[in-house]
Amino acid sequence: MPADYHTHTPLCHHAEGEPEAYIDAALAAGLSEYGVSDHAPAVPEPFDDWRMSEADLPDYWKWIERARSHAAGRLPVRAGLECDWLDGCGEWIADLAGRYPWDYLIGSVHYLDDWDFDNPKWLGRWADSDVDQVWKHYWKTYEQMAASGLFNILGHPDLVKKFSYRPQGDLARYYEASISAIAQSGSAIELNTAGWHKPCAEAYPEFRFLELAASAGIPLVISSDAHAPHEVARDFGKAIELAKSAGFRETLLFDQRQSRSETL
Repeated sequence: MPADYHTHTPLCHHAEGEPEAYIDAALAAGLSEYGVSDHAPAVPEPFDDWRMSEADLPDYWKWIERARSHAAGRLPVRAGLECDWLDGCGEWIADLAGRYPWDYLIGSVHYLDDWDFDNPKWLGRWADSDVDQVWKHYWKTYEQMAASGLFNILGHPDLVKKFSYRPQGDLARYYEASISAIAQSGSAIELNTAGWHKPCAEAYPEFRFLELAASAGIPLVISSDAHAPHEVARDFGKAIELAKSAGFRETLLFDQRQSRSETL
């Protein structure tokens, strides 16, 4: 199985399980590598209630070391962070990047201004929003994140569809500028299987985005976004077939922020 690099820890306050259980699940799934990438701190603190604080980072590093100790050479365990792309965040991301020998950084868009739009707590706000304008805002923000060049992997590209609020018509019109920016950045995108278990009932990103990304030569990783050990590598067989159908033949492996390819 490909590597699973998008996984979480209880330090983000909405995940569960000990590192040993995650490693056991990764071994049982036959993953080539396992990566830990919890929600990175954001400033100013307290920022929200679903991420690590800056003070949690030493405990996070200990969590990664526990995972590596339990893996005991049976499975490479990579260290990452899932970082939110926020207005003016560049210096903070660069600061975080220098604090530990990370193997990769994931960039994600969860916020549009002050709205963490994928948070069920604020679901009612969708009903009062112009969906077309929200999508335009989201994809412009995603394009800016890609163009920053700060990230090895760009997370769940069309997360904006999570609650199934979608504009009418061909959605490719929203993707094109972001596809171009991602291709120029050299970052990989992830095929995130968690979407199959959300209201949208569809992997992130949708098939058309995957086709466009494959045609543009954008690299791919497959991720579970696991928040519990039983979610590690969830639906990977299904995801591999989807990726192949879209035109992908390889995924990437990361080590000290350098990548190499692995055949699907």
